[in-house]
Amino acid sequence: MPAVLLGADLGTSGLKLVALDDGGAVVAESEAGYGYDRPAPDRAEIDVAVWRRAFDDALAELLPALGGAPVRALGLSGQMHGAVLVDSHGRALHPALLWPDSRATAELARWRGLPAADRAALANPLVPGMTGPMLAWLAAHEPAAVAAAAAVLLPKDALRASLVPGGPLVTDRSDASATLLWDVVADGWSAAAAGAASAEGLLPQVREPAEVIGTVPIAGAEVPVVVGAADTPLALLAAGSDADLQVNLGTGAQVLRPRWTPSPADDPPVHGYADADGGWYAMAALRNGGSAWTWVCRVLGLSEPELFELAASVPDAGGAVFRPFLTGERGGVAGPDDRAGWHGLGASTTRAHLARSALEGVVRAIGAASALLPASDPGAPVLLTGGGVRSPVVQQLLADELGRPVRRQRLRSASAVGAALLAARSLGADVVPRRAFGPVVEPRGRTPGAEP
Repeated sequence: MPAVLLGADLGTSGLKLVALDDGGAVVAESEAGYGYDRPAPDRAEIDVAVWRRAFDDALAELLPALGGAPVRALGLSGQMHGAVLVDSHGRALHPALLWPDSRATAELARWRGLPAADRAALANPLVPGMTGPMLAWLAAHEPAAVAAAAAVLLPKDALRASLVPGGPLVTDRSDASATLLWDVVADGWSAAAAGAASAEGLLPQVREPAEVIGTVPIAGAEVPVVVGAADTPLALLAAGSDADLQVNLGTGAQVLRPRWTPSPADDPPVHGYADADGGWYAMAALRNGGSAWTWVCRVLGLSEPELFELAASVPDAGGAVFRPFLTGERGGVAGPDDRAGWHGLGASTTRAHLARSALEGVVRAIGAASALLPASDPGAPVLLTGGGVRSPVVQQLLADELGRPVRRQRLRSASAVGAALLAARSLGADVVPRRAFGPVVEPRGRTPGAEP
């Protein structure tokens, strides 16, 4: 086997590792799963050592499939918005706080108290599960850890620091822009937001995603490691589509509008972040996507394939309506205090109806999220990515809800593939991943769904 490029995606529930050849084909892949801790209902955190063990386990599984092929470079992708306090050697001083965390709700008052121009320059919703508010919470409740820290890193940066001990404590623009510490208009760190977060001296340098930052030993060789980027923009990079609307459905759900132009906005309903190519995208995000279906499977005693099969066995939900907001939302579609539940149940409601309503509930929320974004071409197919869109019944429901054709891109581990593309760029190589698409699914005539 010829030399390969590795891409690792540090997700919320697992790490995926892919090996890409120079022709853009995935020649091997592996995954190591994990869960994060919920020490209190409003908390989501994880020991950073869990991430490193997952990388080591995934690598040990993948290397035999390479048959001794050399690894040219490693790229990194990661879940967004987290907060990891590290010392000057990159060692974590505190469990990583993750995006589902809502402990920093009270700290958002500091952002609302910023001068209007500084607040509008952030051009993003004020939500607690972002790096800035979580850092403010740590400064108030864990001052010793903050005082001992040399930097606050994003998740993929903390993983990279464990792979390259003593390397520079840096991030990239795509992750930095999603912290509520970034002046989107000026395209740099916001001094006002850094003050609100008590982050003075803790913000990392921002480097290019494909810049080599050090090496890691793999199979007896020192392999270059690049800075990396956030998972959503790397999934966009791997998709490489001209679609003007993309729905990514995994643990959460994101509706993406590429080629966004930043402008000041005070606590807008949608996010605006940097991509991995020097541009921007708008995003309407939902915390509760596939995670809501995982919960439904647990309470109904179903596997995920059984959930989709059962939902497809009935033509509708029989009047049952499911709200998927188990952990609240970021605003726009629902608020942080909203919760999930079924209603409209009757004596004739079956498990199949409950399963169907669960799929419809998440799809309705995605439809409401898409309506928040700038207008796009209503006749152009919507690109579907993520594990949650594999089922034909979900594809049809999305086409119906969005009122436009949809098409699934069959690219597994898209964010990990995007990370491998960054590894290729670090070597001056222009690798194009092999992409496959499912059929275009047209919307059926329908009455628009109920409000989520």
